[in-house]
Amino acid sequence: MSEKKCSHHKSKKKKVIRRCCAGLMIFLFLALLTILIVWAVLQPKKPRFILQDTTIFTFNVSAPNIFSTSIQATIYARNPNSNIGIYYDNMDIYATYHNQQITYYTQIPPVYQGHKDVNIWSPFVYGNNVPIAPYNGPGLSEDQQNGGVWLDFKVDGRVKWKVGTVITGHYNLHVTCSAYVPLGDRPGNGGIIVGNNAVKYQLSRSCDVSV
Repeated sequence: MSEKKCSHHKSKKKKVIRRCCAGLMIFLFLALLTILIVWAVLQPKKPRFILQDTTIFTFNVSAPNIFSTSIQATIYARNPNSNIGIYYDNMDIYATYHNQQITYYTQIPPVYQGHKDVNIWSPFVYGNNVPIAPYNGPGLSEDQQNGGVWLDFKVDGRVKWKVGTVITGHYNLHVTCSAYVPLGDRPGNGGIIVGNNAVKYQLSRSCDVSV
């Protein structure tokens, strides 16, 4: 009799475990389905970035492969969503020339961006005596002499989406703002002198955003 009771209890316990597992799977499925439906209805859009202007303080190739620069870049960021907020975190901005990084990383403070809100950042992007590839040195020197250079200002960071009280996990954010930046206060280049050897240029260039 005791053996039958043990086997009966074991069987009953297995049934309870199976029912609990089935209930948990159904709950997870319904929760995931709800999130997907809400996500589809809201249709989240990527933030929009614009490189508004740059102020050139220093731009100098001092040796064939040594480069120094100091540029203040004004970045416009807008959240196009009506029902979704965006948390920006771990964001760094830097400049590249022909796919080579030519400045240090400059951190942009973390911020929450509400529905349809706009943030404007004006970080300094700089580098002192930065070694550059030998094939890029002559190109930078030539561009400087010609009065302008194509640069990519890049922002790398992480974002989280906020829907009501629900906050998602982190997503990687990559922004690339390509722009032809004039150099020197030459007639017709649109530069405005704003200080000793500092010239500001209005650019208004849309950026490529990947999330």
